[in-house]
Amino acid sequence: MDPLKEGRLPAKIHPMSEIVFEVREDEGVGGFHAAALGYGIHTQGDTLEELRAMVRDAVDCYFDGTQEAPRMIRLHFVRDEVLAR
Repeated sequence: MDPLKEGRLPAKIHPMSEIVFEVREDEGVGGFHAAALGYGIHTQGDTLEELRAMVRDAVDCYFDGTQEAPRMIRLHFVRDEVLAR
């Protein structure tokens, strides 16, 4: 029997364990914007606490049971800095 045809994953293939979000401070209006790397998941929040809650909610909505959600969400904070000469 073929496990893929039966809707099961072979034992050597592991479900996704992590999803990474790039987080940037939104300088125009304030707050933070987060975008998942490799997925069409984007969200925002006025504070870091709100952003964390919105990221969790966005991941839950994206992985709505049709595929297994990652076990860990990583927030990677990116900050641009320009040095004038």
